[in-house]
Amino acid sequence: MSRLDKLIAELCPNGVEYKPLEQCCSILDNRRKPVTKAARVSGEYPYYGANGIQDYVSEYIFEGVFILVGEDGSVMTPNGNPVVNWAEGKIWVNNHAHIVEEKEGILLRYLYHFIQTVNVSDVIHGNIPKLTGKDFRAIRVPVPPLEVQREIARVLDNFTLLTAELTAELTARKKQYEYYKDKLLSFDADITTIPLANIAEIGTGSSNTNEAVKDGKYPFFVRSQIPLLKNEYEYDETAIITAGDGVGVGKVFHYVEGKYALHQRAYRIHIVDKRVLSKYAFYYIQAKFYDYISKAGFHSSVSSIRRPMLNAFEIPLPAIGLQKEIIKALDNFDKVCNDISIGLPAEIAARQKQYEYYRDKLLTFKEAR
Repeated sequence: MSRLDKLIAELCPNGVEYKPLEQCCSILDNRRKPVTKAARVSGEYPYYGANGIQDYVSEYIFEGVFILVGEDGSVMTPNGNPVVNWAEGKIWVNNHAHIVEEKEGILLRYLYHFIQTVNVSDVIHGNIPKLTGKDFRAIRVPVPPLEVQREIARVLDNFTLLTAELTAELTARKKQYEYYKDKLLSFDADITTIPLANIAEIGTGSSNTNEAVKDGKYPFFVRSQIPLLKNEYEYDETAIITAGDGVGVGKVFHYVEGKYALHQRAYRIHIVDKRVLSKYAFYYIQAKFYDYISKAGFHSSVSSIRRPMLNAFEIPLPAIGLQKEIIKALDNFDKVCNDISIGLPAEIAARQKQYEYYRDKLLTFKEAR
């Protein structure tokens, strides 16, 4: 019998009381203050939104230890759980995240782990997903004795600490990857360059988001999102995909080989010039296009790419042999940093699953009657 089993058998053998979240903590939502990006003054203090740190600003409005839970926007994980962040020190929180502070009788760290187990999919509504204050405050929380809370938090923190260490190592490797990517894709000024329009077919798709289906056969690329699925394909080719507008502009590219469908507000870049390998072009665009589009992009309420911007983007033309060497080196880095079936990504995914398994198991209590 584990220490936790002994504590439960001794202190709460007949179950535990469940209470509304608002009775288990202090909810400080009335002290939040949103600040537009244009009005923020850069500084050292984290500025939090629905899904974590959005910026760093020169002032703070909270100081202490807090749980932050997404209120609107990116507020739910694929499993239907809330988006939860742990925050310490001096911080600023906007009005897109609920802010929770410890109250006597319930450990904040215990609450942090528990809130992540709650399925909120039935109470998230609206075109912009929202977890309202009313629904948030009503979440039912099992309240075991403090000794039990403390042991649960200790066990689960051991899992999160290991995951954090692995994640830090992966972050370091990704920085190394970006360094070498930039180095490999930087060429002498005298190398020949050519506009993208001269080496590729460029166009948008014709599909609409509501054409996606859960059990579709073909990848359906919708701007910067993870590919959806569709039952019919529009193209059968090797292509580079990027968003035409929205938050993914200039940042997120997909590389596809085979049959796929494309959203009407996403671009396909199909390389047709035999002097350019498609994978080389993908890596070059991925590395260099964001800086280019930041200067050339059309900025209104929604950032967007206009076709002439893509047409004019210059691609260097090193020898095919050098392109192959660049592809080989960057493919290896990409596997190490991003392939969830091997290395650190696989180990982090396994540890996260292990944490979630034990978290759900340890935080399930019989309700006392």
